[in-house]
Amino acid sequence: MPTASAPFAIRETLDAAAWRARAASHAERADAMTAGWRARAGTGRTHPVEDFLFTYYPYKPAQLRKWHPGAGVALADAAERAQWAFYAVDDDDVAHVDGAAFVERHGRNVGFIASLLERTAGRTANLACFGLHEWAMVYRAEEHRHAVPLRLGQTGTDAVVQQHRIACSHVDAFRFFTAAAVPLNRLQPTRENQPDLEQPGCLHAGMDLYKWATKLGPLVPGELLLDCFELARDIRDLDMRASPYDLADLGYAPVPIETPAGRAAYSRAQRGFAERGAALRARLIAAARA
Repeated sequence: MPTASAPFAIRETLDAAAWRARAASHAERADAMTAGWRARAGTGRTHPVEDFLFTYYPYKPAQLRKWHPGAGVALADAAERAQWAFYAVDDDDVAHVDGAAFVERHGRNVGFIASLLERTAGRTANLACFGLHEWAMVYRAEEHRHAVPLRLGQTGTDAVVQQHRIACSHVDAFRFFTAAAVPLNRLQPTRENQPDLEQPGCLHAGMDLYKWATKLGPLVPGELLLDCFELARDIRDLDMRASPYDLADLGYAPVPIETPAGRAAYSRAQRGFAERGAALRARLIAAARA
């Protein structure tokens, strides 16, 4: 059995049949999740909801379908993994993720991710933002990011922004606010204060669990990576259904957050995502802290 550098001790070895079955199941699940994107590739067609996970997050389907066991798990009869980055293979063809080498190369990022996730997990979820970040991105705008009409038109959309309190805590949502919307936000998120502001109810913080999983690379078991992708996909669905865009022609029923019933529906869904995200966040923290 291979011996990893401390503290990445091997705690389990999977036989060839077991780990190859998990790898095949992983690839099949990943292919199902990326089918739409792959079908549109090279056609010039785009999708305002689904494409986000492949354009905003620079992780391609071919990478997503690669299964890793995570740090501390060895694979029997896995000589081919010697060609994979951050793997070590012994003379008996037993392979394992070389966690020590990964941390030596990416230790600063691993530490930042673990700290950010831990601090986010320790905060109370804000379930009253109602997805207004998407509305602030088109506030008083002459051009919009998506070639989709606004449900309430520009005047109606601007009125919703003006009538609600905006308290977006996520820097990568806030940076897309229009210039007119920036001073309306009660918070001013920056990359520097991200660890102080990010909170577990934020839809974008939930989607970003997928980003952090990709950045932790082979330290993250493949099943966890796809669980994070699945959460991001589901959150993106709500994010756009609650947005000012009219997506009815694409089969997306709106969550009209400009109404009391719509805001209540949004908060219920947001709570469910926060609970799912909390479980995944804990698993990612464990992978990062090893």
